[in-house]
Amino acid sequence: MKYYVTSDTHGYYSLLKAALEQAGYFSEQEAHRLVILGDLFDRGGEAKEMQDFILQQMASGNLILVKGNHEDLFQELVTEDDGVMNHCHSNNGTYDTVLHLTGFDLKQALCDNYGFADAAKQTPLFAKIIPSMVDYYETENYIFVHGWIPCVENWKKGRQYDPHWRDADPIRWEMARWYNGMDAVKTYRGKKTILCGHWHTSYGHSKFENRGSEFGADADFSPYYAPSIIALDACTAFSGKVNVVVLEDELLHGKSRNAERSASEK
Repeated sequence: MKYYVTSDTHGYYSLLKAALEQAGYFSEQEAHRLVILGDLFDRGGEAKEMQDFILQQMASGNLILVKGNHEDLFQELVTEDDGVMNHCHSNNGTYDTVLHLTGFDLKQALCDNYGFADAAKQTPLFAKIIPSMVDYYETENYIFVHGWIPCVENWKKGRQYDPHWRDADPIRWEMARWYNGMDAVKTYRGKKTILCGHWHTSYGHSKFENRGSEFGADADFSPYYAPSIIALDACTAFSGKVNVVVLEDELLHGKSRNAERSASEK
């Protein structure tokens, strides 16, 4: 099976489409799947186009969606916070995404936060896309996550490898979606390579390879490869790029965890 893997598309549909075209996704004749490692929306201005594209890919049966921290933020805004804008939702672009997808203007949303939240719950993103997401996906040689796999939090030694990470509870998975995998990999003891997003790849190139700065003119936002990790977040809002890598591996049936099902276990 061939896998086209990307991450942190953040509502930049045109850039995602161009990156997939360049990688050969749309002309692929062999059995293949598209894997997106979370953070589908927020920051970019093409939320409706991205939502339509995701629905089309879901209908094809070739899409695997891993849940990101921005999907958690979306759910938090429309359920726990009842559509009320706060600093986190504003800064992360979540509020703007809901405006785009619901058709509410800012004045309407601020005056009727409950109606705003109810409208958000009717969007395909909330009703269909997020419930289809998994905490992780796994093949014979690879593990696909958003930030990293859940770790043991040790206040003396930092984050340590947990061999039972697959059985982590929903709270630990939510925490793991915020991890920087390029730092966390140093304590990883598993045998498979982990593909992750969430943290800009220029961090790894700068800190561990001495290749450019994180956000200067010399910053490198290409995929970051190191033992046991491939990081993909191109910080699209800053770089104007979306990373796509193409892998071939064998299916491993039954190795994924549905984020919505695990959340219901709380």
